[in-house]
Amino acid sequence: MKTPNVDALAQEGVLFRRHYAGAAPCSPARATLYTGLYQMNHRVCRNGSPLDARFDNVALAARRAGYDPTLFGYTDTAPDPRSRDPHDPHLTTYEGVLPGFTPRQLLPEHEKQWLSWLRSRGHADAVSRDIHIPVGAAPGEISNNAPAYSKDETQTAFLAGEFIRWLGEQDAPWFAHVSFLRPHPPFSVPEPYNRMFSTSDGPAFARAQDRETEEAAHPLLAFALPLIDKSGFMYGGQGSIDEWTSQDFSAIRAVYYGMIAEVDAQLGRIWQALKNAGAWDDTVIVFTSDHAEMMGDHWMLGKGGFYDGSYHVPLVIRDPGQSAAHGRQVKHFTSAADIFPSLCDRLGTAPANHVDGESLLPFLSGSEPANWREAAFWEFDFRDIADGIPERHFGLKSNACNLAVIRDERFKYVHCAGLRPLLFDLAKDPAELSNVADDGGYMSIRLAYAEKLLSLRAQHLDQTLAYTELTEKGPVSLRP
Repeated sequence: MKTPNVDALAQEGVLFRRHYAGAAPCSPARATLYTGLYQMNHRVCRNGSPLDARFDNVALAARRAGYDPTLFGYTDTAPDPRSRDPHDPHLTTYEGVLPGFTPRQLLPEHEKQWLSWLRSRGHADAVSRDIHIPVGAAPGEISNNAPAYSKDETQTAFLAGEFIRWLGEQDAPWFAHVSFLRPHPPFSVPEPYNRMFSTSDGPAFARAQDRETEEAAHPLLAFALPLIDKSGFMYGGQGSIDEWTSQDFSAIRAVYYGMIAEVDAQLGRIWQALKNAGAWDDTVIVFTSDHAEMMGDHWMLGKGGFYDGSYHVPLVIRDPGQSAAHGRQVKHFTSAADIFPSLCDRLGTAPANHVDGESLLPFLSGSEPANWREAAFWEFDFRDIADGIPERHFGLKSNACNLAVIRDERFKYVHCAGLRPLLFDLAKDPAELSNVADDGGYMSIRLAYAEKLLSLRAQHLDQTLAYTELTEKGPVSLRP
């Protein structure tokens, strides 16, 4: 991988090496990122699940601190429908804007704003997302040919340029969320990134010897893997990714690495713009992702399920006010739920309700927080309210179509509400290929981790009013 600009940010900031998303896919992951709540509390179960309007979030907190939080890109927030008319078109999409943000340049997945910009630059054929199909390739074909647009005309370049233009307008302290879509599919990228990597680059895929063995590992895998559709990854694709070979996955990964390099280059533009504006040493930068990408591991593409590949995400924070910790690498387990309370801490404001995350500011100052968590925790909900496909397949109610994961250095335990559990001995099996949950030699470990997970969930039940008591002298509130 080639990410010199993120690497440079890490050298001037703090790199969190064991940072994990709280859920998947996009909307649930972002709900945790923006609210500091685990899925068990924010209840955004899938793309399209509304975010309860009562919850505080990062944009509202920024407003309380005196900023006008400005959005570039998207937040994938389905609005709470209870205060809206049923005919409100906002209720027809999950790609809404998180309450509190002022949108400056939206760029949801249909990319119409970017396509319009491309047409203004002479790309008359940029009328649909067909523009992503590599030149000379058929729709859905895996190809490292470049698309018709250049490296200066990508969605990422468009959004970075809009932010830089806005930056030049600022004459007071500001707060911006630049939310790039890439390296999200469809997988294509212009020169020079399209051939920057070869199919031999990258580690061996973490997966069983064949799809049949992989699917036999758990009923959820047997259900979900055949449903992963090519169209979600190569524009115009048809059929299941089951038809793609090992070489196909390697070819896609090479393009994906190039897409990461392209995003990194645009981050470099932003870093330089901040320096040119004299704002580099006055700006806190948080670089992270909502979720990750399986990219061929376990014969999968996309995100979801229980494997690390979907949840292990980058986090770099550069705080110019804490230069003593610059270049530090933190190996403690951190969560997307920690971002919101950390920003509240840095902004000098408090969350308006209970949060599940913890402030990362002690790590930024070079200290070690007391009693920090010893494991990562995330959740995945695979219900389908609109069509009920998994419910019928498994014979489960919607509220049983979910799982929770607790994962430390040694073991990973996956508890499924309606299906059998999984346990991985990560010291012996880092690729998560052997489920030992039913191995008699691991029964005591399985029980211990089930108890750890139960204790974690019990401690993180919504505490908003639980920390308040009415007394003879009036309400007494504790905010630990």
